[in-house]
Amino acid sequence: MANQQDGLKEVQEILGKADIAILTTVSLDGQLVSRPLALHGKDFDGDLWFFTEDPSPKADEIRANPQVNVSASTGKGYVSIAGTATLSKDQSKIDELWGPSVSAWFENGRDDPAVALLHVDAHTAEYWSMDAPRVVSAVKMVKGLVTGSKPSSGKNEVIELP
Repeated sequence: MANQQDGLKEVQEILGKADIAILTTVSLDGQLVSRPLALHGKDFDGDLWFFTEDPSPKADEIRANPQVNVSASTGKGYVSIAGTATLSKDQSKIDELWGPSVSAWFENGRDDPAVALLHVDAHTAEYWSMDAPRVVSAVKMVKGLVTGSKPSSGKNEVIELP
């Protein structure tokens, strides 16, 4: 269980430094669609929150197939989260997460009828964390290419989330 806790801390560190995540949904015709969204409520505990418009193609895709993937990267590493998405118009949660960066997207502010939250209930997270600065990791990669050995650039784990 300690490994699970350590893994969760790694995921929290990566997400805590990320401003933007890539959300992947399945389109109504079965194609994967990815788009950037700003992360809100960065204290990751298994839930991810994004503002979105509803109605929108993204909202329609989530209603038709709620299985999504969210990925993010920073200088600390990369994370890929698989989960189930739902849409919410819970005004208290909207008020809690609302900020100046969101206002630009909704001309009528937080009372705009199109304002919705996209909630991702994470099931698993796979992370790759860097154990050295990027320059050192790049040197290890080049060394691996030259010597034919596999470079060691950090940890890679999959964790189950509650």
